[in-house]
Amino acid sequence: MSYRLRELERKDIPIINGWRADRELISCLGAPYRFINQEVDEAWFDAYMRSRQMCVRCAIVEGDGDILGLVTLAGIDHLRQSATLHIMIGSSENRGRGMGTFAVLSMLRHAFYDLNLRRIELSVLATNKAAIGLYEKCGFVREGTRRQACYKNGGFVDMYEYGILRGEEKGLS
Repeated sequence: MSYRLRELERKDIPIINGWRADRELISCLGAPYRFINQEVDEAWFDAYMRSRQMCVRCAIVEGDGDILGLVTLAGIDHLRQSATLHIMIGSSENRGRGMGTFAVLSMLRHAFYDLNLRRIELSVLATNKAAIGLYEKCGFVREGTRRQACYKNGGFVDMYEYGILRGEEKGLS
């Protein structure tokens, strides 16, 4: 597959809004399930456009097609040279096809070699084995556990904290 990243565009909002309504998808993420209308997502996009110096949001696409996923560097701190990584692959049929690996490694390359960041961190549900495998494959190191830190589907779940330093990433050329 020929994946690429491009900056998030306003035209992506309806697709992302549909993903946010997908309980199965949201159950894999640290965020709570909420009803989010398109107007809320448009305001979210507008806030991103006003704060691009602290955040990079990229659509994962195949060729020139529609958005298939979203990968983000949030909370960019130029003094600490750090940021937080988030990724979401929208449709279940697109998972397990290498798209996540491509997106994470591409964003790490951008973070370390374009933005001169030194550290990228993330949080992941302890129950999300696929994401944990992806992050470890890319070189992230588990740094700790926040016990019962996330409320999902009627119960509390541990969150694992991962980090990676420039030079620890795997698969970057």
